[in-house]
Parts: sequence; C-alpha cells; structure tokens
Amino acid sequence: MDFLDEIEATVPALRRYARALTRNPDRADDLVQDCIERAIRKRGLFLPTGSLQGWLFRILINLWRNDLRFERRRGDHVPIDNLVSEPSVAPAQPGRMALAEMSRAIDRLPDDQREALLLVVLEGVSYADAAGMLGIPAGTLMSRLARARATLRTLTGSGEEPRLRSVK
Repeated sequence: MDFLDEIEATVPALRRYARALTRNPDRADDLVQDCIERAIRKRGLFLPTGSLQGWLFRILINLWRNDLRFERRRGDHVPIDNLVSEPSVAPAQPGRMALAEMSRAIDRLPDDQREALLLVVLEGVSYADAAGMLGIPAGTLMSRLARARATLRTLTGSGEEPRLRSVK
C-alpha cells in the first residue's frame, strides 16, 4: 500500500479523535488537515519500523497541544454568535442528558487524562500503542486512565447512588 493510501485509510480515525478532542467539527477538520499536511511534508522522518497510524496520531496530538498552549496564552475567545440571549432549556430525554453530562465531565478532565482516555476508549488503541502515541511509559498511561475514570465516576455520580432507569 502506498504512503498516501495509508494516510487516506487513517483519516476517519484521525477525524473521530480530533472531534472528540476539540468538540468542534470545523476545528477538528482543520487539525486533521494540518496533521496530514505535516505528515506529507515530513514524510522523510517516518520510520517504516513503526505504525503509520501511530505516527499520524502523534503528529495530531502534538498539533493539538500546540493549539492549547497558544489559546492559554491568548485567553478566552467567544464568538458573538455563541452568546445566548435567552436561557437554554435542558433536553427532556434521559439518554441525551446522560450523554451531555458525560461530555461535560470529559471536557473537565485535564488534557493529559482526556487524551489518554479518548485514544483507548474512543479509538480502541492498545495501551502499548497509546503510550507510544502520547510519548509516555505504559504505566503512566494506565495511571492517567485510572485517574480519568475515577474523575468521571465522581463527576457523573458514584455507583452507589440510584440512577435513572427506563421502564418499558
């Protein structure tokens, strides 16, 4: 398989991961485009001994982290179109409420924990591969996953308290 064909085959996974990181489809597409552009430009740096997908995820993660550092220095930017003049109404569907609650909880995780959690849970990447993509030891990855999961349990409610059930 050609280098460009392998990149093309990885694009859906890159887009999924970028959307989960950014929570913005346009920004995710820009991030993936920057990732692919950099991969093609830096093609000579790819070592065929490793996985191309892992290399591309590593580039995407590094670009994402660079964007976060830039945003922290710049400060908050809220487009005027996003300002709400009326209070919003929460959705009535329990499933949507649970998804929204989980989404907010994931957004509150520290960046390093969110990156690890999304790679392993959303993309199904093995612990060893995820650790390589993030440039950390496997033990550190497992520690971040454990802390992320514990934080999510705390933010979304512990297992001991009653949860809403749907009755058919």
